[in-house]
Amino acid sequence: MSKSQRLIELMMTVNRMRKFTVGELADQFSVSKRTILRDLQELSELGVPLYSEVGPHGGYQVIKESMLPPIAFKEAEAVSIFFAIHALRHYAYLPFEEEAEAALQKFYLHLSGDIRDEIDQMKNRIDFFSPQRQYPFPHLPLLLHTSIKQQVICIQYDGLERTTKRHIQPIGVYAQNGLWYCPAYCFERESIRVFRCDRILDVEIDTSGIESKELQHVHLENFYSYMQRDAKQVEYMVELTKEGVRRCETDIRWKQDLYKYDHGSGYLKGSLPESQLSFFASFFMSLGSEAKVCEPAQLVNAMKDMIKTLMQQYDLE
Repeated sequence: MSKSQRLIELMMTVNRMRKFTVGELADQFSVSKRTILRDLQELSELGVPLYSEVGPHGGYQVIKESMLPPIAFKEAEAVSIFFAIHALRHYAYLPFEEEAEAALQKFYLHLSGDIRDEIDQMKNRIDFFSPQRQYPFPHLPLLLHTSIKQQVICIQYDGLERTTKRHIQPIGVYAQNGLWYCPAYCFERESIRVFRCDRILDVEIDTSGIESKELQHVHLENFYSYMQRDAKQVEYMVELTKEGVRRCETDIRWKQDLYKYDHGSGYLKGSLPESQLSFFASFFMSLGSEAKVCEPAQLVNAMKDMIKTLMQQYDLE
C-alpha cells in the first residue's frame, strides 16, 4: 500500500474509531509504530483534530468534529454542490450559518482553476431567489437541536394579541417564502402547532420536569396530518385555476390535499380545523379569482364577510 493511500485509509479509520492506540493502528496497517506516529503527525498537519492522552489507558482520539475523507467529484457534481450551498446566501439566518459559509469557501478554494472559472461565469447566470425578510431568527440552531434530541423547551412567543409563555417540543424547522417556521407539540394547547420563528422572542431548555413526548415518528413530511387529528375537522373543497395550483404548490400545508388536472388547473380537497376557518378564509381571499371555495358553508360565509368589510372600507356597494 502506498503512503498516500495509507493516509487516506488512516483518516477514514480514525474517524470511525474515534479513540485508538498507536499499537492498534500499527497492527491494522501492518507497519511499525514509528510509521504510524509519522502518519498521525501528517494527519494532524492536514487538519484532522487529534488529541493524545498518556498513561495505561491513554491513546489518541478525534476531538470535536470528524473530518471527512477526500471525496472525488465529477465536474458537474462539484458545480451543483457549490450552487446548492450558494443558494442559501439569500437567507440572512440559517441553523448552520457559519458552517455553510465556511464549507462553501473551503469547497471553492479546493476546486481546480478551470472549474472555479466556470463557477465564476455561472454566478451571474443562475440563481435561486428567496424573499428577503428583515425579521431576525436567532434561535434556529437551538430549535433544530432540540427537535433532534426531542427536548422540551420554554419559549416566549409574540402572538397576534399578546406575548405568551409556551412549553413546546419542536418537530423541526423549515423555510418558506423567506420565513422560518417551527412545528412543535405545545403542552399548553395539548396539540401540534406551527410557530413562526421570528416571533419566538426567547428560548431556554425546560427545567420544570415536563416529560417529553415520543415524537420520533412525527416529522416535517407528516406533521400536518397529525395537526388535523388534534382538532375538530370540517371537509372542504376549493377549485383552483392553473395559477392557483402554482401558488398552492409553494405552501407545505396543501401538499396532501392538492390535486391537478392534466391541463394544469386543479382543486384542494380534504379537511381543515374548524377553529382556524377564518385564517384559511384570509388565505383563499389572497388568491383572488384564482380560487373558488365550494364548501364548507362556514368558510364561504367567512369569505363573504371579509368581502363586505373590504367593500365598506372602499365605500362600495
